[in-house]
Amino acid sequence: MRTRILLCVFAGLLLSITARSQQPPELILYHGKIFTSSTTHPYVQALAIRGERIVATGDSDKIRALAGPQTERLDLGGRTVIPGINDAHIHLEVSPSDTVELQFNSLNPTWAEVKRAIASAAVNARTAVPLLAYIGPSVFMDSVVARDTLDNLAPGHPVILASVTGHAYILNSRALAWLGIRDGQLDPAGGRYERSASGTLTGVVREYAALRITRKLADLTSDAEALEQLRNTLSQAAKFGITSLQDMSHAMAPDRCVALLAKVPTPIRVRVIRMPLTTPAGRDAQEGRSLPAHPASLITVSGTKWVLDGTPVERTFGARDAGQHWSGMPSDAFFSSLGLTFPLAEIERMLRESLRNNDQLMVHVFGYDSAAVMLNAMQATEGSEVWARKRVRLEHGDGLFPDLIPRAKQMGVIVVQNPSHLDVLTIFPGLSLKQAQPLRTLLSDGIPVALGSDGPMNPFLNIMFAVTHPDRPSEAITREQAVIAYTLTSAYAEFAEKDKGSLEPGKLADLAVLSQDIFSVSVAELPKTESVLTMVGGKVVYDAKALR
Repeated sequence: MRTRILLCVFAGLLLSITARSQQPPELILYHGKIFTSSTTHPYVQALAIRGERIVATGDSDKIRALAGPQTERLDLGGRTVIPGINDAHIHLEVSPSDTVELQFNSLNPTWAEVKRAIASAAVNARTAVPLLAYIGPSVFMDSVVARDTLDNLAPGHPVILASVTGHAYILNSRALAWLGIRDGQLDPAGGRYERSASGTLTGVVREYAALRITRKLADLTSDAEALEQLRNTLSQAAKFGITSLQDMSHAMAPDRCVALLAKVPTPIRVRVIRMPLTTPAGRDAQEGRSLPAHPASLITVSGTKWVLDGTPVERTFGARDAGQHWSGMPSDAFFSSLGLTFPLAEIERMLRESLRNNDQLMVHVFGYDSAAVMLNAMQATEGSEVWARKRVRLEHGDGLFPDLIPRAKQMGVIVVQNPSHLDVLTIFPGLSLKQAQPLRTLLSDGIPVALGSDGPMNPFLNIMFAVTHPDRPSEAITREQAVIAYTLTSAYAEFAEKDKGSLEPGKLADLAVLSQDIFSVSVAELPKTESVLTMVGGKVVYDAKALR
């Protein structure tokens, strides 16, 4: 009797599942050029959506035949469709809205340009309003530029010179006081407040000490200001066809970031990645650990990132020398002479914490030394038998030279590259790279490569950089490879490839209908691309009204 009941229940469930699978789709997109990011069926003409997922893909006639009386049909008119962009590396930053940001014509303005801009702003801005300027190596490496110099230019204002990379600041006395930094301040682990021979602060702040400033600027930003800035950022992302953001959450503590995203509320998926700060006592490994993994339907909290070195612009903790350091140096040394922020033993502790917490580990690795030390630490802890399954991420990975690539593959690492970084020639002309910044080689050698912005959000600008690779053209990749890296591999880089990243039956209907065909327009036209219709889980989150 019990067996008969169980069989009847099973038959009922099977009939229910079959009935649901035979229900007509709610929406059909047809007559398009749909790039799926799937290697088996890279292009289709149409797809069908029911609820939040794709239920079928194929040619237009086949998919249109699935329609029922209530099915909405949307003629794409031949437009190109791609999976929603998944920006694998972004920083959601907010700052006080009354800050005056100085404008320059390049990422590397001269000290004369910066000095004129500060002097002018100090005259025209209200007293005590912060003055912010983004600087490149020309100013940062000039030892004349320091706290006292900035005091003389604008004594009535906090003056903040922020390195364009975010890894260093130069502050005047008002800015130091405003941000709560005093002479005698102890250095946080992995960071430095530089001092003069007499022991007073020079105003130069590096690495984890600089990250604390970025956090402080966010803390000084009201929730109302932060919400407005986040709404603008998320709205812009949807307009670009971005449906997922992976936020390296150092600017805001994860709990505040999650609370603000829920209040917006975010229209797209956001993964909040813990990026804890440090104190003089060491790393704050507990920051954000109390948050649930899924605090809201479109918000996920997972993963932890640490910074293992800096960038060649500031040379981590290297001395400032008026920009002469790179003169006559072999170009690859640009990436192979960076100091580390943490010793090997501390990196091994990061790895063990990752295993203990079952938490994906991401590390900022820009130079060769940090990449080599990271691989050594992985071998010294559990080796490839364990790490090959854990998807450890090297954020940037510019210094992953050919001798390290086989070891990286063995350890199962993922490289998350930021294509706008592949144009450092705009700041350091004359580089001729032979080993650094691999892209095509990583893919051909079987290393998963995901893409993130970590700079200009525009994914089509970043795709342009990936398919041209201005620093090393031989390492450029195809447009299809770039889109896959920005979609399916970015999903793989967050253990989400079963749900998103490609347009296939069963996956979430996260997609973007584009304003132009990014697979055929000239390279120079790529950055002009926008989405005309962006969907997240089958719901429209941006509509330019170009199709309806």
